[in-house]
Order: sequence, then structure tokens, then C-alpha cells
Amino acid sequence: MYGLQAISANNGWAMSAVGITIVFTGLVMLSFSIAQLHKILALWENRKDISFFKKKKSLQSVGSDTLFSENQKETAKQFYLLARTMKDSFSLQRILFMAEISGLKSPHSSLNTLLNAKIIVQDDKGYYFWDRDVFKKIVK
Repeated sequence: MYGLQAISANNGWAMSAVGITIVFTGLVMLSFSIAQLHKILALWENRKDISFFKKKKSLQSVGSDTLFSENQKETAKQFYLLARTMKDSFSLQRILFMAEISGLKSPHSSLNTLLNAKIIVQDDKGYYFWDRDVFKKIVK
């Protein structure tokens, strides 16, 4: 059996219809994606204006002072106690390790908050030191 009879006997018409449908659907989806690409690129270009992409800030600045919540103040005091157990200068890895051992809640973000508030400042040797004046001004 050859030709159209073989195609009919082995469901060839149904298979070709399914194949054509799959290819056509794929091409329609591709053309729709390309047609809407300008909207996706515009969204990406203006991502700073969209609240979903905005970074959440844990610090609120008012003038030159930085306001901490009560939890952040308490965490800063605990970090201060850890920093006092070390030398005048310390590495971030060491104080972070000590904070994790001590069981402080979210030590990475708390350390980042202290760095952003300039309570922990880097010296010229690659180590960090605790700025007591800034700490007293912000936390107390």
C-alpha cells in the first residue's frame, strides 16, 4: 500500500493536522512575544519607578541623623558588646562569626545596617573599627 491509502490507514492525516497545529501555535506565540517585547523593555528601563523593584531601606534618614527602630538599637548594642571583646580593629568575618555564635537575629542584615549608618567604619589596613561617637548619637 502506497500514497494516500497508506496515509489514511496509519492516521497520517491526524498526525499532520496535529503537527501543523503545534507549529502554527508556536509561531503565533513567538510573534506575540516579539510584538510585546517593547513593553517588557520599557518596564525594564523604568524598573526604578515600580514599587516591586524598589529596594526596601531599613534606615530612615532625617537630615544628618539616622533613625533606628528599637530592635535595631538593641541589635547595635549587642554588636557593640561583641566589638568590645575584640581589639580596636576587627574583621567583619570575625564579628559576624561571633554574632552567629551568640544567636543574634539576622546578623548579616544588622551588620549591613551598622555599616550603612557609619557606626562600623573601615580603616586603611582593611580592618574595621567601631565609631563610638556615631554610635552614641544614633543609638542612645
